[in-house]
Parts: sequence; structure tokens; C-alpha cells
Amino acid sequence: MSPTFHSLSIRNYRIYFAGSMVSNIGTWLQQTALAWLVLELTGSGAALGATIALYLLPTLLFSPIAGAVADRVPKRSLLLWMQVAMSVPAGFLGVFAILGHVEPWHVYVLTFLLGIGKAFEAPARQSFVSEMVDAERLTNAVALNSASFNSGRLIGPGLAGLLIAALGSGVVATGWVILLNAISFWFVVGALLLMDRSALAPAPISAPGKRSVLDGARYVASRPDLLLLFVTVFFLGAFGMNFQITSALMATDVFGKGAGEFGVLGSILAIGSLVGALLAARRPKPRLRFIIGAALVFSVAQVMSGLMPTYWSYAAVLPLIGISVLTTATTANAVIQLTTVPEMRGRVVSLYLMVFVGSTPLGAPVIGWIGEHVGPREALVVSGLIAGLGIAIAALLYARRHDLDGPELSPLVRRMLGRQRFDQQVLARAD
Repeated sequence: MSPTFHSLSIRNYRIYFAGSMVSNIGTWLQQTALAWLVLELTGSGAALGATIALYLLPTLLFSPIAGAVADRVPKRSLLLWMQVAMSVPAGFLGVFAILGHVEPWHVYVLTFLLGIGKAFEAPARQSFVSEMVDAERLTNAVALNSASFNSGRLIGPGLAGLLIAALGSGVVATGWVILLNAISFWFVVGALLLMDRSALAPAPISAPGKRSVLDGARYVASRPDLLLLFVTVFFLGAFGMNFQITSALMATDVFGKGAGEFGVLGSILAIGSLVGALLAARRPKPRLRFIIGAALVFSVAQVMSGLMPTYWSYAAVLPLIGISVLTTATTANAVIQLTTVPEMRGRVVSLYLMVFVGSTPLGAPVIGWIGEHVGPREALVVSGLIAGLGIAIAALLYARRHDLDGPELSPLVRRMLGRQRFDQQVLARAD
């Protein structure tokens, strides 16, 4: 089997990958339909930014607690329940829209509830990968998860745009698309139930305690390399991961396009994202220098996209944005998975997601306001410049004292691991 896909040789991961693929397509169907629904109801870029912020805000609020929960309960069981928890609000929102009774406050409340389920599901999902595959395949499996997510992004937006247009381009049309997402969560439930539980390698369950969240924060604070990654993905999330807002406003306000063309932009962006994830799957030894370089390429591409004169020239830049974003995020995720002790993995991943995904609610309303009141082009240029400047400053400060080619672990981390375990499990992977 090709090195790019060798994790698929493991039965449990192969089943999980298939279920997740369907769910990821559903996620992107809803993301596109939700953006169109908000614009249909309000016509406001700021309202769209607020909706995205409400979806992502629970990640910012609850990620530390969610990470502690993921380290204290079986991850497979937690994932099962969270699929159900996310299916319910998506189903209600779809039905309300189909019946023509949906109002903006329904969207806000149900999106926030869906975000709560996502906040508790994500740390368990990310750290569950290491229970399905061995250390040799872990980087590959993390990257293939990103490839699955972005395959959904490749298929979902374009399909959503076509479905919405075919069903009349109105509120009712978006409801049917959102309902498909509610159904898609059950494919993951099926995959988890079909797994061979004896072939899993569950991580040690951490002992309950009031300090469990604080211990995770102390662990991250003792790792300069993780702090650099967190700063990098903060700027990427807050000022770069606002594609739903910027692409919607560019498609409608700047280029005068409709739902179909808006959905196509999401699929074009996903082409680059998928390529970035597959390239990351071929890299067995991720490096900090590579992550920083990819993040800076993204900031340049973001600025370029805001300067493009036509719909198609704007679309042509999107694959580069997708490649750089996914290369950065996937490789950073792999570094965290490979260099974090198993009993801390859920908490560290949750803090990573809190910074990466949770930072978007901080930037989304700002970018939405700039896009609506100043202009979509200006929103893209400003966000790209802020992201690039923040990442460059963080990397330069880190490089003054540490090596950008590999992680540096403090004496505290050595004590937590034990000297022999540290030498065998962490340095071997980092080198």
C-alpha cells in the first residue's frame, strides 16, 4: 500500500475513516447551507460572523473541561454519545427551516448547542486516533483524518450549492440540506459500533481530580515548542479561518454571484486543503520550521486573494490558501500527538483546539464587520497581514532561544514521563 494511505491497512481505522467521510460531507453541507440561510434571513455579514462565532464559541469555553473528560472516560463511548448530541440540534434546525418557521434566534441557539457537542467530541476524536493505529502510522492517520475532512469540504459545499439552487435557493432549500447533516452523524455511530474493540489500544485513564485541567495547562506551559504552535494556530484561526464569511461576501457583494458559485468556491478551496493533508501524510517527521513556513505562505496567499480582480482569479488563489492552512494545522496536530504523553493527550489536544478553533469566534465578528462596512477585499488583506505579522514575531522570538527543527521538552516534562520513557518514546519520535 502507498505510504500516503498505509493507515487504511488497519481494519478499525478503515471503518472509522469511511464513517467519518460521510459525516464530514454532511458537516460541509450544513456549513454552506447555514451561511446561505443566515444571509437569506438577515442579509448581514455581521450576523453571519456572529453565527460562526456561536458555533465555535463552545470550543473556546469548554475545551479544557472536554479534554479532561476525554482523558477520564473511554474515548469510543464518548464519541458515540457526542454524535447523537450533535445530530439533535442539526435535525431541529433543518425541520424548522423546512416548515418555514425558522428565525435568526433559532439559528443562533441551535448552532450554539451543536457547537457544545462539537467541543466535547473533538478532543476525544483527535486523541482516539492513537488508539486505532500504532506510533509508526500515527502521523499518517492524523493526516488522513484531515484529508477526510477536506474531502468533505471538497464535495460538500459544491453539492450544497447545487442542492440549494435546485430546491429553489430559499430558506426551505437550506433546511433539507441541513437535515442531511443530521443524518450523517449516524454513519460515525455505525462505524464505532462495527469496530473490533479488542484491537484497540486505549490510553490510560487519568485519575479524577480538581487539578486535571490545570495539569494540562502546566504541561503545555512547560513546552516552548507547543506554545509556539499554539500562538501560530491562534493567528491562523482568528484571522485566517473565516472562509465562510469572506467567500460568501466576495461571491455575493464583490462578484454578484449566487448560491451555486458560492458553493463552488468552498470546493475549490478544499482541493488545496486536500492536497495539503495528503502531502502531510507523506511526512514521517514533522518539523516546527516547516509549520511556520506554511503558515507564512498562507498569510501571503490570503492577502493576494483580496487583491484578485475577478471571480475566477480569486478562485485560482484558494487552492494555495487551502494547501498552506491544512499543511500547518495537520503537521501541528501530528507534532502534538507524537510528543505528548498518552495520559495528557486529551487535555493537550483540547487546549490546542481551544486556541485554534476557539480563536475564530474572536476574529469572525471583526472580519464580518470589516467585510460588511469597509469591504470584503479589505477584510481579506487586513486578516492576512495580521496573521502573518503575529506568526512571524512569535517564530523570531522562539528562534532566539530554541531550535526550530525540533521540540524542546522541559525538566518538568522529563519528570512526568520518567527518564527512560522520555528517551525511548519522545526523543526517538522527535528525531
